[in-house]
Amino acid sequence: MMMAAPISSVACVVSVPSLMAKKGRRLGSFSSQSPFRCSPLSSSRFFSRKSYSVKAAILQENEEKVSVEESFQPNSFPEDGSGVPLDSSSSSVLNRWVIKSEQSFNIFMTESVIKILDTLYHDRHYARFFVLETIARVPYFAFMSVLHLYETFGWWRRADYLKVHFAESWNEMHHLLIMEELGGNAWWLDRFLSQHIAVFYYFMTVFMYIFSPRMAYHFSECVESHAFETYDKFIRSQGDELRKLPAPEIAVKYYTGGDLYLFDEFQTSRAPKSRRPKIENLYDVFLNIRDDEAEHCKTMKACQTHGNLRSPHSYPEDAFDDESG
Repeated sequence: MMMAAPISSVACVVSVPSLMAKKGRRLGSFSSQSPFRCSPLSSSRFFSRKSYSVKAAILQENEEKVSVEESFQPNSFPEDGSGVPLDSSSSSVLNRWVIKSEQSFNIFMTESVIKILDTLYHDRHYARFFVLETIARVPYFAFMSVLHLYETFGWWRRADYLKVHFAESWNEMHHLLIMEELGGNAWWLDRFLSQHIAVFYYFMTVFMYIFSPRMAYHFSECVESHAFETYDKFIRSQGDELRKLPAPEIAVKYYTGGDLYLFDEFQTSRAPKSRRPKIENLYDVFLNIRDDEAEHCKTMKACQTHGNLRSPHSYPEDAFDDESG
């Protein structure tokens, strides 16, 4: 059983050295004024190589710039089973229509949920973050479930995908634990709502991943984009207050603990050990959660090209040195 060759309309990137895939393809890039907003492919000049990017406001001195780049990568054009791009005009039209339909559905669903969250959690930040993190880790469970099913039948084996998706779920679980320590799960209604949305989202993602991995990864990219934007807006508006508050113990343990293998594993565009956060107050915690969401966004973008994902630990050490040089 072959998986569809994926493609997406959005590339999410933090301005750090990107990882080169083994055949020279870049796994992703990223930045924006309105950080990480998913948008559908334009109906005109769909194959334009021109990209548009603007820098977001820098939150503090010496902080990494975060932005969104809207682009189309010609080398990620859908391919047939032999790896040769589809040249037929009818096939091209059909693929454009399918991709646009998938992404339109994803964006509609994401924006609908965002409107509900905006209404329910207008000024209850920690509760909103608790709901977001409960939902955000669900697709990684769904991806692994389907991948295990494929392995069971001997259809498709991708060890790197399983490793990276587990590391992503591990990261999102710690975001959830942080929000729980901050009291985001105090209300029964918030727990009830987030858990039931998560159950629906799990089964929806399973079926979507079986039908079109590209579509499932793009949907997850949209969710991660919204999470990034939400945290970015929060730390810009509440930064002064957050600097006065202590960091939760679970955050200090996760970000500065001894074993950071899984922390490195989900950041597929970085060399292992290249990012070591400092956690001195609550501002630092939210800053790093925001940057985690940016890394998830890049990984979801990379996954939309079939077979493009590799564990960062699977590359030789000098691969990152060559790229930075």
